[in-house]
Amino acid sequence: MKSKNDSRFVNNVQSKATRKLKALNHPGRSVWMGLGTMGIVGWSVAVPTLLCLFLGLWLDKHYQMGFSWTLNLLIVGILLGCFSAWHWVSKEATDLNKENHDD
Repeated sequence: MKSKNDSRFVNNVQSKATRKLKALNHPGRSVWMGLGTMGIVGWSVAVPTLLCLFLGLWLDKHYQMGFSWTLNLLIVGILLGCFSAWHWVSKEATDLNKENHDD
């Protein structure tokens, strides 16, 4: 007759084996993948911010108005970058949840 400890041990081994097989089937999910994701999120915020900043500086130099192009476009660049990063992260989270749900 099996005891509770035996069945718990069997369940524990099965869950570990399932996780290892899942990790082998999805090799892209690792620490490096996480670091790459952080890098992509950082660049997706930094690039539009810097592009808008430089465009604002150029516009301020050539087309002076009663407001600062640099400041306004800096805010627009940050908002665009944050929206882009949010969109990318939410898409990745949806894909990851779908993978987990399928397994």
